[in-house]
Amino acid sequence: MALLKMGLRNKALTALILVLLIILLPASLITWQVFQQVHKDLAINYAENLAELNRYKIRAPVSRELLLSQQFARASVTRDWFAEETNQNKAAAFFMEANSYRQSFDEQAYFAIHAQSKNYYFDDSGEMTAQTPSYQLSSDKLDDGWFFNIMASDEKYSINVNPDQQLGTTRVWFNVPVFAEGQKLGLVGTGLDLTRFISQLLQSEAGVTTMAVDTEGFIQAHPDASLIAYGSGAGLDNQGKQLSDLVSLADQATVSELLNQRNTETVQLVDVDVDGTPHLLVMTFIAELDWYVASLINLDVAEVVSGKWWYTILLGVGAVILLIILALAVSVQRILIQPLSKLQSSANALAQGQYDVNLPAQTSDEIGDLSRAFSQMIQTIQSHTHELESKVQERTRDLQESSREIALINKMVNDSIDYARLIQQAILPDMTMQRNLSGQCCIVWLPRDTVGGDFYVYHQAGKQQLLGLVDCAGHGVPGALMTMLARAALDHAIREHGLQSPAALLQKMDEVLRGMLLDLELPRGLATNMDAGLVVMDSQDQKVTFSGAKLSLYAWNGQALTEYKGARRQLVGRKPHIFTDTVLTDCQGLNFYLTTDGYLDQPGGDNGYGLRFKDFEAAIRSANSYPLAEQGEAIRHFLDSWKADAYAQRDDICVIGFCLS
Repeated sequence: MALLKMGLRNKALTALILVLLIILLPASLITWQVFQQVHKDLAINYAENLAELNRYKIRAPVSRELLLSQQFARASVTRDWFAEETNQNKAAAFFMEANSYRQSFDEQAYFAIHAQSKNYYFDDSGEMTAQTPSYQLSSDKLDDGWFFNIMASDEKYSINVNPDQQLGTTRVWFNVPVFAEGQKLGLVGTGLDLTRFISQLLQSEAGVTTMAVDTEGFIQAHPDASLIAYGSGAGLDNQGKQLSDLVSLADQATVSELLNQRNTETVQLVDVDVDGTPHLLVMTFIAELDWYVASLINLDVAEVVSGKWWYTILLGVGAVILLIILALAVSVQRILIQPLSKLQSSANALAQGQYDVNLPAQTSDEIGDLSRAFSQMIQTIQSHTHELESKVQERTRDLQESSREIALINKMVNDSIDYARLIQQAILPDMTMQRNLSGQCCIVWLPRDTVGGDFYVYHQAGKQQLLGLVDCAGHGVPGALMTMLARAALDHAIREHGLQSPAALLQKMDEVLRGMLLDLELPRGLATNMDAGLVVMDSQDQKVTFSGAKLSLYAWNGQALTEYKGARRQLVGRKPHIFTDTVLTDCQGLNFYLTTDGYLDQPGGDNGYGLRFKDFEAAIRSANSYPLAEQGEAIRHFLDSWKADAYAQRDDICVIGFCLS
């Protein structure tokens, strides 16, 4: 609405802006796609360079420690001492040589384990106390299982991350077997402090997490120490995490496939999902260590591309757009708005009845054509004014005649509907019920329109009396016509089966109605289904037999209301249904009620909902303070209070209350 109230100048500017936006939208999308692709390509290059850098950062110091450990294991004094641990001379030579290797190791520490004695020697200070075992390993200790696993394997060396409880340190351990005459005599090696190893070699940047994993996928080094699979490199069961545990289930197979390739030539990259966020996984393999260096890069967080140049481009594009808008605005003002303003003034004068107006100077463009057309229009208006006045008078007479005809037709329709109401009321058994059930029943019958689709029935045969409600689909005249069919079907069922079983009557009604409607050419989609509830009363035996199709029977014992539900299927539903009887005995002192869904579904109350069971129970409770014959007015009064003036009646309503004599 605000756009319609704007002037032509503002509309023109708005249109220009919209056109520019329409042009810029796909251009921006294309530019964004190009930027995303460039960003992705730069990210891939960044990831490859990062992988190579991390591989070098890990490979160089780790390879150095591993090489020194292997030289340490092959040294002759090492093999001599391992062959004869108790020889004092060989021990002195070994520990002197070991101290020189200790000084070369990055952490200035080494260890030696003798396979036969299980003695564990460790030195990180160069003191003579190193010649005394730090402790002794045992195959019965779970924490020492790594040593026996390595001794049992055929690997030339192993690298594992493991906490040493005896030494109170957690390191990246380099375990190299010592051989003499083809026999594996023990292990020597060194260890890198895990905390310093991670801080120096696995420095994480914003959005980048770098880790080391083995070929089984177990994490050997990670900035988060709780994710490290301690002891996995030595074949121990552990509670650590694997790389595949960090990604989504859908990406775990891809990660496992990359781990199996062991490709040392190229950097491997794959898109994965980590905690619902897209990441780029980059992996490179270090064959000497049998490790992968893996980095998870969050492209939304990692500083791959500086945003300054992108903001500069956006500012430049914005400035160009503003200059274009200003240039177009000035051109529109001079070429279009000013001539049209003059033409508008002439149009305002013409609207006030002044046919002698001064039009703007005629030009050869579209505005000049508009000015000429406007002049011709003035002449045409003058010539047609008198003709229109005569036509208006003639049309007014025609409308008055049509109004009289419509009023007559409306009266005929209303008279027909009133007559239909009389016919529908004639089939209701009011007089018979007053005569046979005086004081034993009450009725509320409220069609939504003049006529409706709800009706009630009463029949008596000997000691048995039949009371029932039928709710036909539809309202007004269509619903009333359906009641004629339903009544005919019920009468046919009573003639054939009597009043012994309400279920048999419903079964027969369903059969007869299906036969009737099958012969009729009804419009597709016209609802023909019906709800019904039938009760056979036997006052002599104090017994009530009930069967329902989507309707329930309610019984009031003076304290609470009990519902006996009918079948869930309707009459003339999509599929035939087998109806059953519900037999209630010892019914003396009970009041029974049947109601169509129009009463229960009527919106009202504070929230505009239909009546719930407790609300209907409240209505019956308040009605039972009156004699049964007077309860219909109480039930209707409760409904009026429920819907108040805020909600109109939505459906036909029919309620019957009764009791045994």
